[in-house]
Amino acid sequence: MGWKVELSNKVDKNLKKIPKKTKESFQVLLDEIRMLGPVRGNWPNYGKLSKDCHHCHLQKKGKPTYVAVWKVTDKGIKIIEVNYVGTHEGANYDLLC
Repeated sequence: MGWKVELSNKVDKNLKKIPKKTKESFQVLLDEIRMLGPVRGNWPNYGKLSKDCHHCHLQKKGKPTYVAVWKVTDKGIKIIEVNYVGTHEGANYDLLC
C-alpha cells in the first residue's frame, strides 16, 4: 500500500501561479511520494528539514527556483501533507515544519 498525499489550500492556490513545466515536475514528485514514500534523495537539493519534514527543488536550474515542502503527518496510516509549493524565496521553512 502506498502513501496518501494531501495538499494544503496554499498549495492549491500556488499551483495556479507556477509555470507549466514546474507543475509537471511537481506531479512527478507527488507520484513518487505516493508510491515510494517521503524520502526522495533522487531529487535535486532534497533535504530533511526536521525529523518528519522534507523539501526539494522542482527544477535543477532557473530563476526563480521552485521548491516543494512536505511532512509526514501520520506514519501509521501513511499520510503526507504537502505544505508548500512555490518559489524558494517565498518558503518560510520554520513555519512549514
